[in-house]
Amino acid sequence: MWLETLNKLLYVSKGKVYFTLKIASVLTALMVFGLIVYGFGFYLESEEMEFVYHCYDLLILSFLINYLLRLLYSFKRVSFLKRTWFECLLLSVVVANFFLEDLYGIVSQRVFYRNYILFYLILLSGYEFVKFSTHINLIKFRPTTMFLASFVLLIGVGTILLMLPTSTEGKTSMPFIDALFTATSASCVTGLIVVDTATFFTLKGQLIILLLFQLGGLGIISFATFFSTFFTKGVGIKHQTIMQDIYSTESLVSAQNLFKTIIVITLVLEFLFFVAIFFTWGSQAQFDSLGQKLYFSAFHAVSAFCNAGFSLYSEGIYEPVIRSAYLLHIVIAVAVILGGLGFPVLEDIFNLHKMRERLKYPWKDWHLATKVSLYTSAALILFGTVGFYFLERDHVLKEMNLTEQFITSFFQSVVARTAGFNTVNLGSVSEATAMILIFLMFIGASPASTGGGIKTSTFLIIFITAISTITEKGKVEIGRRTVTQDTIFRAFSIFAFAVAYNFTCIIILRISEPKMAFVDLIFEQISAFGTVGTSRGITSSLSFVGKCIIIMSMFVGRVGLITLAIALSKRAVSTSYRYPNAHLMVG
Repeated sequence: MWLETLNKLLYVSKGKVYFTLKIASVLTALMVFGLIVYGFGFYLESEEMEFVYHCYDLLILSFLINYLLRLLYSFKRVSFLKRTWFECLLLSVVVANFFLEDLYGIVSQRVFYRNYILFYLILLSGYEFVKFSTHINLIKFRPTTMFLASFVLLIGVGTILLMLPTSTEGKTSMPFIDALFTATSASCVTGLIVVDTATFFTLKGQLIILLLFQLGGLGIISFATFFSTFFTKGVGIKHQTIMQDIYSTESLVSAQNLFKTIIVITLVLEFLFFVAIFFTWGSQAQFDSLGQKLYFSAFHAVSAFCNAGFSLYSEGIYEPVIRSAYLLHIVIAVAVILGGLGFPVLEDIFNLHKMRERLKYPWKDWHLATKVSLYTSAALILFGTVGFYFLERDHVLKEMNLTEQFITSFFQSVVARTAGFNTVNLGSVSEATAMILIFLMFIGASPASTGGGIKTSTFLIIFITAISTITEKGKVEIGRRTVTQDTIFRAFSIFAFAVAYNFTCIIILRISEPKMAFVDLIFEQISAFGTVGTSRGITSSLSFVGKCIIIMSMFVGRVGLITLAIALSKRAVSTSYRYPNAHLMVG
């Protein structure tokens, strides 16, 4: 009886209190982020760290009061506890640790805060941000605009974190333009660098870069969607629409099913490549400890699969101690290939349910998009391998035996399409070889992958359309399917925009960098646009204007020209009319 009376008293103010508590929880999570940045990003005295610890106390108390008030205002309190089990578990552990500390003194205060309170504060804050992301339906933006905004947010936060004094060696902050360049390169999984990742950054800075290209490769929205399905009631139509647009799925249902397996497949593959890399470093690679070897293996596994191209060696995979570790090169190349195929393709290939179906019913085949991605990628890799071998066998490959020459040619062909590793000095290859690499970089990876470029499907559609036009076939067919006019128009639009954009950027680079070789500037620009990350050694010498152009190109290459154009354009008022046919001379 008293519960009914309490509920009636609370009912009047429930709406206002719930709204206030939601705002308070987000603000508290932001304060946690700010305190973490302050506590770990700057060199603080012991008194200042004590102040940070006391602030942690207040924030924990704020989370606890917020949760108890929401429990109080929830009329179905048992259901509320079941629905918020994760948050309840976190707060219970924190409160239990407080009692253990006060009553029994099990651990010292400093160790307690560092190992328990901070950890749970991060989890609680992350949980609040996940819950907040489910309200994306309230934001009146197009899905493409939200996709762009997520990368702008990631780059902005990454730039701030990399500028913190403890992110770099010494006690001075990284210059803004260099921090922005590095954050963009990592978030857009490119790999171009203006400073040496191995020596310029501390462990904290390297971990920030690792987090940026992991989030950038999969997308913040994908991560938020994944965790929302576990810890909240799910995601709305707007959220699913964004996922459908990102991964080019046929329906909202397929988009919802896809993102549930993307993260799992990614983490499983990254773990497998981590294990493979750990055992293939070669005898010349020396590590200070087992922990360092584990860290190097994990960093390069994620970097390879996300097609980021970042390395903890100053010369990348061309470092003398691993230059001849050819098993390692093959493992990294396979990781790059799988990361560049596209998440829908990986889901189609590695989904356990589909694998069982194909074994049970052999006539069931991969989707057409999967076959297009696989066969086109294989053809481009073969073309690049053969071209690199014959052009460089008497040049940069002349000191290697035949097997080593083919592995090196294969590796450079693979990474040229999407990842920024290299096992030869690209500044020494001939201009003919450089042009082949530029061609591969311009095409890039497959749709809905971590790579950039115009994409393999775009290239195939343009190529087949050209053949159909020459043979006067009248229609474009792929795999016993007719390609729609909308798809053809989109492919040619992407190609035209890409050519125009890169042509403009190359002209600006030529003006801003007059002393640099023209082929090096073309190589750098296409590498940025294709989010490849390979360079002929001019990145760190670029001027302010040159760095700005490359930053913009990395961003445009990652989000896509069409996505950017749609996000910035206005919708047509009406297309329900048709003018008479125009007769123009072409060719």
